[in-house]
Amino acid sequence: MNTTDQQEKHNVISDVSSDDDARELAKLGKKPVLRRNFSLVAILGLSCTLMVTWEGLFSVFVFGLQNGGPAGLIYGFLFVWIGYGCVVATMGELVSMWPTAGGQYHWVHMLAPDRWKCILSYITGWQSVIAWQAISASDGVLMATAIQGLVINSRSSYVSERWHGTLMAMAVVVICLIFNSFWSKGLPHVETATFLLHVLLFIIVLVIITVMSPEKSSNSEVWTLFLNDGGYESKGLSFFVGLITPVFAFTGVDGAVHMSEEVRNSSRVVPWAMLGSLLINGVTGFAMLVAILYCIGDIEAALSTPTGYPFIEIFTYATRSVTGGTAVSALIITMFGACAISTLASASRQLWAFSRDNAVPNARMMTYVHPKMKVPVVSIGVTCLVSALLSIINVGSTTVFNAVVSLTVSGFFGSYILPFSLLLYKRVKNPEHLPKAPYSLGKWGVLVNAWAIAWSVLVLFFSFWPQNIPVTPVNMNWSPLLWGAVNIFAFVFWVVHGRKVYKGPVVETYIERNGEGAVIVRGV
Repeated sequence: MNTTDQQEKHNVISDVSSDDDARELAKLGKKPVLRRNFSLVAILGLSCTLMVTWEGLFSVFVFGLQNGGPAGLIYGFLFVWIGYGCVVATMGELVSMWPTAGGQYHWVHMLAPDRWKCILSYITGWQSVIAWQAISASDGVLMATAIQGLVINSRSSYVSERWHGTLMAMAVVVICLIFNSFWSKGLPHVETATFLLHVLLFIIVLVIITVMSPEKSSNSEVWTLFLNDGGYESKGLSFFVGLITPVFAFTGVDGAVHMSEEVRNSSRVVPWAMLGSLLINGVTGFAMLVAILYCIGDIEAALSTPTGYPFIEIFTYATRSVTGGTAVSALIITMFGACAISTLASASRQLWAFSRDNAVPNARMMTYVHPKMKVPVVSIGVTCLVSALLSIINVGSTTVFNAVVSLTVSGFFGSYILPFSLLLYKRVKNPEHLPKAPYSLGKWGVLVNAWAIAWSVLVLFFSFWPQNIPVTPVNMNWSPLLWGAVNIFAFVFWVVHGRKVYKGPVVETYIERNGEGAVIVRGV
């Protein structure tokens, strides 16, 4: 091999070797293969529309009304917002230190004791991957069944069939696939546009519901009325069970983390984008929640609506028109679709990153990045296939499908607790071993990290509780069983397969300096 060939082989990113992002990624042993075309506004838009907090509240509104009631929803939202603030602040530190698409499992490997690095990282990675696959599947079914609710609201003669919803869910998956593959170069522009739509629709819906609602609830009915319709022995316990509503409305806060390798100046931009999205979604979510509770009308009618979605009944009541209620509800459902596009992007990057480190079967195939589109098309396709297959479950049993979806909250928080705990331990015992990063909590680090851990444990614990008692196979919360199964699967798969191939994040590049002191990035 001649000198020129050797140079082409080793200078794997020679065209971007002067780029700060490329050098930063090379320090972590990774070479840049994805297109970095997400600006601060674009990644802020992705993070906001992935959570769709004020819109998402409508989809899980019923749980908080049953357990907690109006007052429980309000104070629960504030409690959850503060808790997520500490989670995102802690996550911001970690992604600023190690800005890779792997996220949680990569952080665990960097922070854990040498003896436990690989197995803890492996189990954390599987929890995150499965949680993202589950929420990606749920987005399509959510949009599809909400559309069915619109049809029921407009035509009471329509007989809703589960297979109708499944076919529409598959159509949503195909649309998301197109946006994330063939139109991937323009995805940042799509995210920016949906961010603006997210804010604009908030204003429109807020004005409609507050101005047109024929009757307003009293202050006492909004701020002091606690309900316990789930059958629990105390309103206090019911309140904590009902936290699932605001918790789910913020689900996916780590979405921007898994897009890190496509964000310019990611170690600085991603932490602030996540905090910005939490602030925007928190303010809009709380304002919309208060407005809904003042304009809800008959709570029992909202809970028993044949559409399956109380927000459709609430909007129909507020506008005093089936047509108006359907039109406003359609705006919300449009944002569900935008959320599905963003979720597929993050879910596929998480799967791609885990595959890149040889943690899944057929890892080499899963890591394929299209040379022109610069996106992991195989991981995107596999995520779409998983979503389509899971949506088929809904035809046979909604209970089983909901059981799979229940993995989202437990899977996410299960993947947060370990890296947060290791960071807190390292910060207290060996702070000098933590790399300096552009974003840091400084003297507030111990307090914020500790609260993020405690709050995450609390959320994980109550995510296992059923919404109603007595418990039946239909209303049972299968999350603890499935979450335990995921961890058992990860451990068994580690013993059978993982320990042979997974040695932690694969080192693809390294940095050295030439005789003149210039930085050169070379392939391994």
